[in-house]
Amino acid sequence: MAKAKVKAVKAKIKNGVVKCKIAISHPMMTYNQAKKKTGSADNALFITHITGTVGDKEVIDISTSQFFSKNPIFKFEFKADEFKKGDKLLIEAVDNKGGKYSKKGKIKGLK
Repeated sequence: MAKAKVKAVKAKIKNGVVKCKIAISHPMMTYNQAKKKTGSADNALFITHITGTVGDKEVIDISTSQFFSKNPIFKFEFKADEFKKGDKLLIEAVDNKGGKYSKKGKIKGLK
């Protein structure tokens, strides 16, 4: 099985809003797929939670399910008011087997 990880965290300010793009490498095997492939639904593997923080401020919190796509890429935005130069966006993902994956990305354009 391919190693799961947060591949890319890109964040850039435009007009006072931080625009983010995140890519996660993960097989995202549903219960049905696991049963067909391995004979047991217990082998399902999918991301259940994604959190984004800048410093101690949470900027996104997502609960996901087995129906999230394989190797997901998603975008989101948040206001840049409270952040300063040097701050980084930390993305953390957790899967249903307890696997944890994280990556930090610099927020471009902060002053």
